[in-house]
Amino acid sequence: MLAIELISDEIPPLKTSDTGETALRLMEEYKLSELPIVNHNRFLGLISEGDILDLNHPEEPIGNHSLSLETPYVTQFEHVYEVISKMAEKKLSVIPVLDEESNYLGLICQEVLMHNIAKLAAMKDPGGILQLELNVNDYSLAEIAGIVESNGAKILSSYIFTHDDSTKMDVTVKINKTDLTAIIRTFERYNYTVAASFHKSEYEDDIKKRYDAFIHYLNM
Repeated sequence: MLAIELISDEIPPLKTSDTGETALRLMEEYKLSELPIVNHNRFLGLISEGDILDLNHPEEPIGNHSLSLETPYVTQFEHVYEVISKMAEKKLSVIPVLDEESNYLGLICQEVLMHNIAKLAAMKDPGGILQLELNVNDYSLAEIAGIVESNGAKILSSYIFTHDDSTKMDVTVKINKTDLTAIIRTFERYNYTVAASFHKSEYEDDIKKRYDAFIHYLNM
């Protein structure tokens, strides 16, 4: 999934001729903390709610003010994981998408990103979850997939988390079976540490609650 596929077409960018008051109104309408300023398809920077509240005359055009704006962006063919990383690093509610010539194509907002992450993670597909703990040097997705497939199952999605200052890592896999008993036994036979397991009902109830709570937070 690429950045260009995640663009929210309904959210307009600001122009330098727009006032600070207009920017605040749009942020409130779309429940955002920042908006991009764009002139002639050129991305000039992200202006935040705090930037506007600091203006002496928010009723004047943004272009009349001397602003020091950050310019985070992603290019149209960057993967969704890069989008997540950059938005999380800067704690952004939106991030602009540019083409190879630095032309502004649109923006990605948190809510659309979260909906697409849910699809990418196969959250709606029935199945169970296994969390494995292993040494970084022992990691082999091919071997893990082979163990799962030897039990007549398939991996729907997988995630890796490495621990700082540690040689250990966690590998979380979603599998297209809800009864994981035989698969767990096989992993243990191959000396894998199964740190946690979740059946479909437990996992989906928990994830749905967290997901609904996050969307509720975005809509506040």
